[in-house]
Amino acid sequence: MSDVKVGIVMGSDSDWPLVKKACETLDKFGVGYETRVISAHRTPDVALDYAKTAESRGLKVVIAAAGGAAHLGGVLAAGTVLPVIGIPVAGGALNGLDALYATVQMPSGVPVATVACGSAGPVNAALLAVQILGTADEGLREKFHAHKDELRRKVAAADDRIHE
Repeated sequence: MSDVKVGIVMGSDSDWPLVKKACETLDKFGVGYETRVISAHRTPDVALDYAKTAESRGLKVVIAAAGGAAHLGGVLAAGTVLPVIGIPVAGGALNGLDALYATVQMPSGVPVATVACGSAGPVNAALLAVQILGTADEGLREKFHAHKDELRRKVAAADDRIHE
């Protein structure tokens, strides 16, 4: 069995600088992942094959980053029973609003969890993947507890700084 648990798919290699933040976040938690560039519109057969084989290849969660029409998350979700997390990528004429709408407006029965546009999106997608994996992995869950404790410490330190 592979140690790769998360599949990260982006619609274009231009999404890589943003998507790399998800990889860095998963690295911090020691979660194995794979990355692919697959277009829902230009290579739909590849997208469906990826989705259909994800479970048998040992993946537990799929992250899909796409801009514009942003159908990648939905196409992947249509082909797998695994949780899919969509990252709407900002850009284009509508600055990501179209990607956001496409990602959040999935039809009943084909869920895609959606995170923020912008730099928070990939980080939150990775964190959500860690939380999902943590439901069956106590060690990972403990790492997430430590992460939350660190967030609390940073806020407390910021509060202290403004009162100095």
